[in-house]
Amino acid sequence: MDAQVNNALSKALLVVNCLILAIGNCGGPIIMRLYFVKGGKRIWLSSWLQTVGFPIIAIPLLISYFHRRKTEGPNTKLVLMKYPLFIAAAAIGLLTGIDDYLYAYGMARLPVSTSAIIIASQLAFTAVFAFLLVKQKFTAYSVNAVVLLTVGAGVLAMHASSDRPKGESTKMYVLGFLMTVAAAVLYGFMLPVVELMYLKAKQAITYTLVLEIQLVMCLFATVFCTVGMIANKDFQAMAREARAYALGEAEYYLVVTWSAIIWQFFFLGAIGVIFCASSLLSAILIAVLLPVTEVIAVIVFQEKFQAEKGVALFLSLWGFVSYFYGEIKNKKSKEEIEGQKNDSQSTEMTPIQ
Repeated sequence: MDAQVNNALSKALLVVNCLILAIGNCGGPIIMRLYFVKGGKRIWLSSWLQTVGFPIIAIPLLISYFHRRKTEGPNTKLVLMKYPLFIAAAAIGLLTGIDDYLYAYGMARLPVSTSAIIIASQLAFTAVFAFLLVKQKFTAYSVNAVVLLTVGAGVLAMHASSDRPKGESTKMYVLGFLMTVAAAVLYGFMLPVVELMYLKAKQAITYTLVLEIQLVMCLFATVFCTVGMIANKDFQAMAREARAYALGEAEYYLVVTWSAIIWQFFFLGAIGVIFCASSLLSAILIAVLLPVTEVIAVIVFQEKFQAEKGVALFLSLWGFVSYFYGEIKNKKSKEEIEGQKNDSQSTEMTPIQ
């Protein structure tokens, strides 16, 4: 009975993290692009906004602490993370800061549809790094999902050149393209590294600990980007930029605030899915949400929705269904094997009358 309850809670937690990831993955690029389209120019500021909302995580951590205190007593530890795990999370946080800058630079130069296409390629990099670092086992269904999602991104790439922003120089466009590719490669590496950190941690990985890891990662990423903002004098420029913002000064600060909040959904959802399942599933979810981001971009920024985007949407959904069908089938096979083992053991233990 306890096993069934735990299994149900695990499934519920996975679903919640998938929803959180969906909100962040679709909303983050849209609101970042909105900042640039309406007059924003500060790349370090956009990088900083991706992680500066980390204090929000303190709310569920405090709730968890008081809940544990009721059962464990006054000696309950406020912080569960041990020093080696803290160092690992801090190092990944600095990589996150670098990735934030690369992504923000690309988003400043490319339309959402183009940058989303490139970022979707991180699925292939995640698959390779997951195989090398955490020995991720591939089934025919997961391979099929990776292929379909990658092909979907390739189909979308066929119209990328027609989406170049007006007035954008070739040099800046190409540089933005390359920076976004670098962001995809780096993030494709980071997802399996987070999973490896979970596997190598010399303490039990609970969801509360996952929240602590997220907080530390975002803290160090924010410190990295804060240094860049100070060097680039972005803090002093914010008031001036707000006054000239196309939507209005108050709306500028609203966009900035919501950007910080929505990006926390993305990071928390991504590492939460890794905790509940795997880095490969996290990457697949990020890729499968690409067409959703495309549709939102079409509505918000009046970007074109060519036939290629419809084909990519179909391929992405097909890949998503393929992955989950394989997972369900694999789980049923394991349960049948476990059931047969339990039956054979009970038969062996039954005394002869």
